[in-house]
Amino acid sequence: MSGRKDWRDAGAIVTGASSGIGEAIALRLAREGARVVLIARREAELERVANAIRAAGAEAHVLPCDLADVQAAFAAGEEAERLLGPAGVEILFNNAGYGGHKPVVDWPLDDIEQMTAVNYLSAVAVTKAVLPGMLKRGSGTLVFVASVAGKVPVPLEAPYAATKSALLAFGEALSYEVEDAGISVLGVCPGVIDTAFFTEEDLALMPSVAKRGMVPVGGLVDSVFTALARGRREVTYPGSIATAYPVKALAPRFFHRAVKKKTSS
Repeated sequence: MSGRKDWRDAGAIVTGASSGIGEAIALRLAREGARVVLIARREAELERVANAIRAAGAEAHVLPCDLADVQAAFAAGEEAERLLGPAGVEILFNNAGYGGHKPVVDWPLDDIEQMTAVNYLSAVAVTKAVLPGMLKRGSGTLVFVASVAGKVPVPLEAPYAATKSALLAFGEALSYEVEDAGISVLGVCPGVIDTAFFTEEDLALMPSVAKRGMVPVGGLVDSVFTALARGRREVTYPGSIATAYPVKALAPRFFHRAVKKKTSS
C-alpha cells in the first residue's frame, strides 16, 4: 500500500483520546491539520484535549462514550462519520484500552470481560461503523494500537495480552479484505510507554526489565506517522523489541525460558 504524509483537512477519529497515547496522537493529528473526533469515557478530559486542539487552530469534536458498551461504540463511530461531513472518516485510530498486572487466578472475571470489550470489541464496532463509508469512497486508513504483549505475551498480563493479540489478528485479516479497495491497515505494537496507563500497583509488580525499558510517548507517535507515510502494515516501538519476534518463532523453547527468567526479577 502507498503511504500518506499529508493529513490536512482529513477527518480523523481517535478512541481513548482523553490521555496517554490517544491524547498524543490526537494532538499530532491536529498539528498536521486534521479535523479530529475524540472518543473516550471521561468527558472533562476530552474537553481538555479538544480545547488544546482548538487553541492551536484545528477542529475538534468531543463524543463521550463508554467503549465497554459495544453498541454505544458503534453509534459513536456513526456519529463521527456524520460530524466530519461528506469526506467522512479518513483515518481511524483504534487506541482505547486498559490493562493490568496480576495473576489470572486473582483477576476478576467481570474485569476480563470489560477489558475484552474496551480493548478489542469496541475497535471492531467503530471500524464496522466507518468501514462502509471508506469502501464507498475508495480510501481510508485504519490503525489498531495494540501492544508488544499481543505478539510476545508475558506473565501477569494474560487477559490484556489476549485482547491485543486479537486486535492485531483482526486488523491483519481485515487488511486482506480491504487493501484492494484503497484502504490501508496499520498495526501498532508499543512497548512500555511512559504514560498514566500504569498504576502504582502495576509498576510495583512489573519486572525491572520492563520498567528500565519505559520510553516517552513522543517517539511512539513519530514512529506511527512515519509508518503511515511509508505505507507499512505494522510498526513496533522501540524497534529493537521486534528482534524478539523471529527468536520466538524459530527457537520457542529457548524464548520461553528467557521470558521466564527476565520477568521473574
